[in-house]
Amino acid sequence: MAEADGHDVVRIGARDVDRARAIADDVGAAAGTYEDVWSDDRVDVVHITTTHPFHEEQALATIAAGKAVVVEKPLALHPASAERIADAARDAGVFAMEAMWLRHQPLIREVMDLARSGEIGEVVSVQADFGVSTSYDPNDRLFDLDNGGGALMDLGVYAAAFAWPFLGAPDVVQATGRLTPEGSDLTAAMQWGYADGRFAQLTSTFTSPSPGRALVTGTRGWIDVDPHFAKGPTLARVHSGGTTRELRAPSRRYVDQVEEVGRCLEAGLLESPHVPLADSIGVIDVLARARAELGVRYPGEPAFT
Repeated sequence: MAEADGHDVVRIGARDVDRARAIADDVGAAAGTYEDVWSDDRVDVVHITTTHPFHEEQALATIAAGKAVVVEKPLALHPASAERIADAARDAGVFAMEAMWLRHQPLIREVMDLARSGEIGEVVSVQADFGVSTSYDPNDRLFDLDNGGGALMDLGVYAAAFAWPFLGAPDVVQATGRLTPEGSDLTAAMQWGYADGRFAQLTSTFTSPSPGRALVTGTRGWIDVDPHFAKGPTLARVHSGGTTRELRAPSRRYVDQVEEVGRCLEAGLLESPHVPLADSIGVIDVLARARAELGVRYPGEPAFT
């Protein structure tokens, strides 16, 4: 944020103010509680980076204070929670966005535009994988149900957010995987199905590293994004008409996302066209359908329907 022109970090908040101060001192900001952040008159936008179960409560408090809000992925744990955030922002007339930074990456934007142009024909499938090797620790937030743990919500959300612009909401969601003793998902493989035959195959796992490839296939060719599709990709290859050409675009990591928020605020927009709230809610709905298949349910979450 501090590297983006026209943006300053003015306040860092945490439950433990000393932890906030350790970060704030590095960027020349003030430290305080969460409440200090959204009540600070100097603050225009609050970026919520807490663990998943706290997103709704903190986003609603930010919105009630009249501040624009950017919420780390996933926007919320379940669709109803995400819808409450979106409804509150719209009712209050303030900007809200999920911080799905891959959707702001110049290369990903170019791949989406190219697919829409018809160069590879009609899109028929999307594949993406995101895997890391992480030692199992039931107290680690990655595995802890009380903190929204699980591979789907931490890694699979990226694959789903990549596939969504090309395919939209699936008619059928199938999932298989492996759970921890506490019931969070170590591994989750999703298949999205559509009545017209399109499909997506998306995998996420904490048990092993994966290359991080993404592939968009059409009726006349395909586009593959070099690994890692979710970590600032800079190279894709377009295969169409018997030829292959490269797409290259630099990545500035999170700067493009920060600048998009600034652009939207200057234009008076309440949502980013790059990551509209409907997309974020739709992805969370699909992840909830996959979790229902896996049997992963968070404390206090409504029953699956």
